[in-house]
Amino acid sequence: MRAVLQRVSRARVLVDGAASGEIGPGLVVLLAVGRDDTSETARTMAERAAHLRIFADDADKMNRSLLDSRGAALVVSQFTLYGDARGQRRPSFIEAAPPDLANALYQEFAVHLRSLGVPVETGVFRAHMQIELINDGPVTILLDSGKLF
Repeated sequence: MRAVLQRVSRARVLVDGAASGEIGPGLVVLLAVGRDDTSETARTMAERAAHLRIFADDADKMNRSLLDSRGAALVVSQFTLYGDARGQRRPSFIEAAPPDLANALYQEFAVHLRSLGVPVETGVFRAHMQIELINDGPVTILLDSGKLF
């Protein structure tokens, strides 16, 4: 599983011009599911996202987590994070999970975040979406369940 986490002051995702999810301060999580991912991967990645200390404390140091800051998460499926364009002009997505598995684990990731106490909004799986966000910092972090980065 791969995720791009962006600390935001606000964000929303639009499908056919209508908002399907909208948050104030928190994280936009662009999430890709790999073909070898499991329910355990979704749980572990949700915990990593919720506990990652990338929010400012009273001394303006990145010392608080999403949970500490009481922020929300906007979780959007983005299989293209598995795009491999090494030596090619067109990316290969062979490492991305098939849609049924990807949707199930995407939903499980959101459920796990909610179970930790994070308010969660989502995009629409397999829909063409537009994401509007104000990146706060900017702070953008990459997570990979295989710890490749």
